[in-house]
Amino acid sequence: MGASWASGIRLYACVATLGLLQHFKLTQLPGSLESLGHPWVIGVALFLFVGEFLADKVPVLDSGWDAVHTFIRIPAGVVLASTAFAKYPPHMMVIAGLIGGTLALTSHAGKSTNRLVINHSPEPVSNWTHSAWNDVSGVGIAAMAPFFPMVTIGVVLVLFVITAFIFFKALPLIKKTLSKASKDKK
Repeated sequence: MGASWASGIRLYACVATLGLLQHFKLTQLPGSLESLGHPWVIGVALFLFVGEFLADKVPVLDSGWDAVHTFIRIPAGVVLASTAFAKYPPHMMVIAGLIGGTLALTSHAGKSTNRLVINHSPEPVSNWTHSAWNDVSGVGIAAMAPFFPMVTIGVVLVLFVITAFIFFKALPLIKKTLSKASKDKK
């Protein structure tokens, strides 16, 4: 579940982190996730992470990247969670996938919402700070999950509540931004 949360923030960093942990035998990933340790998977994930890292540092480009990745991060959260349960009965894989997708959606929505708010700030420090936090949290939660699963679940639950709170507090700004964007097009 930690991997699903992290995938909503930094999918490629999450996959690369888990892959490196598996590849160097620092942990044994559950289910069929051991395939993340294949050198090609790690290489592609690292390559894509470099693109994500760079895109996330540029205001407006970061929001476009997030918009496109809405269709990538959430399904990836489903795949990561259900694949971790590959050795369990099929209904457990489905349940894990549903929870994983929800967690990926929540973290992605929170990240994207924060980004919209931060991009309205005239100074660059908040944007870079937010981006650095995403880098650290995406890698950190993914790295923590195999070693401290119960702690990771606790951290993810706390972040889930915080993200939901921030999202609902920012909803008026989101509506205002979308309304302004639609008026500007006319």
